[in-house]
Amino acid sequence: MAIVSDDQVIKVLRQYNTWWRNVSEVKEESKPQRRLAYYKALEMMKHKTLRRFVVLSGARRVGKTTIMYQMIDNLLEEGINPRNILYISFDNPIIKLVNVEKVLSIYESLYPLDGTKYVFFDEVQYMEDWELWLKVIYDSRKDFRLTATGSASPILEKGSADSGTGRWNVLKIPTLSFYEYCKLLQIKTPILPKHLKLTELVKMNKAELGDLMEQFVSLEGHFNRYLMIGGFPELVLSDDDVYAQRMLREDVVDKVIKRDVLTLFNIRSPLLMEKLFLYLCMNSTEIFSVTTAAKELENTSVSTVESYITALQMSNLIYLSKPVNVGSKGALKGKPKIYIADAAIRNAVLMVDDILSDEKELGAMVETAVYKHILSFYQGCTAQIGYFRKAKDNQKEVDVVVELPRQKILCEVKYRNNSHIPASDAIVELCRDKESKVTDAFIITKRLEDFGIAQHETNVPVFRVPAIVFLYLLGEAEANGQQGRL
Repeated sequence: MAIVSDDQVIKVLRQYNTWWRNVSEVKEESKPQRRLAYYKALEMMKHKTLRRFVVLSGARRVGKTTIMYQMIDNLLEEGINPRNILYISFDNPIIKLVNVEKVLSIYESLYPLDGTKYVFFDEVQYMEDWELWLKVIYDSRKDFRLTATGSASPILEKGSADSGTGRWNVLKIPTLSFYEYCKLLQIKTPILPKHLKLTELVKMNKAELGDLMEQFVSLEGHFNRYLMIGGFPELVLSDDDVYAQRMLREDVVDKVIKRDVLTLFNIRSPLLMEKLFLYLCMNSTEIFSVTTAAKELENTSVSTVESYITALQMSNLIYLSKPVNVGSKGALKGKPKIYIADAAIRNAVLMVDDILSDEKELGAMVETAVYKHILSFYQGCTAQIGYFRKAKDNQKEVDVVVELPRQKILCEVKYRNNSHIPASDAIVELCRDKESKVTDAFIITKRLEDFGIAQHETNVPVFRVPAIVFLYLLGEAEANGQQGRL
């Protein structure tokens, strides 16, 4: 006797797919703000000559499910038969007890329809052998156009490499950029020259730059809130910031660590995983030594720490920034820097009081935001993104290095009242070194009046730009489809 009956599955499907009865109900789940990933996913799904499935990957609460509902809304508005659209969440306890073929067979017998079927699989990593099933569906059901979501990206990417080549593409969904945050809240934003690039700021005169900076004065309070609340759409829209941070801690962090990570990665010690994540939050933006971490975490084995780090990275909770060699200066090798996926996650875990008045904490938050924005901006490009630290003088560091075939960009975060850097600073030395082949260099500052070319004799100008402007322009360029063209 089957554990789950067909009638139980049908009941779940009817609960999820409310548009089968009432087309307007999908509007409640479909938010008006569209992210870049929505347009990319829609383009892939509807492409007339290249049939590809789409897998949306990202942390919990970044809006993956919302994007799928927006896609469904678009299909309904175009007149697609509502019953040709199927949504399933594999996080549902009933669905977990039956295989995907059974679910699809029930759906197809329920509504034997002609034409293309648009299928949406939510939290696909909970489907046993998901990549094999997607391969089978792609090969055997030519009338299916499928979009899936998952919260463990490298697992999805490995599945794509093994089975998905030529069948589906993975789109990573980061937390909201500062630009998207402003758009979501419908804040009055600066009126800027069309397609203004960060690398073009250095060509503007002082008056033009002053006028540009003036437009961001009204956004300063919003920027501080963005650093505290982060880029999770539901929390951004909340009118209770304290409660939003609690929800971030409980819903995003605790559920990922205590449920997703344990389920997907066979973690033997949940308590050790929690301690490790707390350790990473306390030492984020710093160079990470797995040996030191293992000793400080009750003399845990190095291999255990390494495997737990991998699990956290796969669960989209942390980023690893690896050292990059720049020019003739000789770079530190081997040890990565750790970034929490969103500055607000770190804030929610550490619960630091009055964080906006703590210059060191603010610096770590802004560096985290800068790294996340850059990583998102260059997604899908051939860019190598990491950091530079001089091997023989390891106090000399550049926070973020972006290396492309024709560009090498340096970014140093100095989010403090005095952003002055000496001539001996790493970013200045590298901009003097012809062998470094640096094309652009930025000092990311705190105050809106702290902008312009740094007063150092260099082959490449070092340009000071306030963090609020840097992040906004980067997010705007990404949202406008200018990814990878800084």
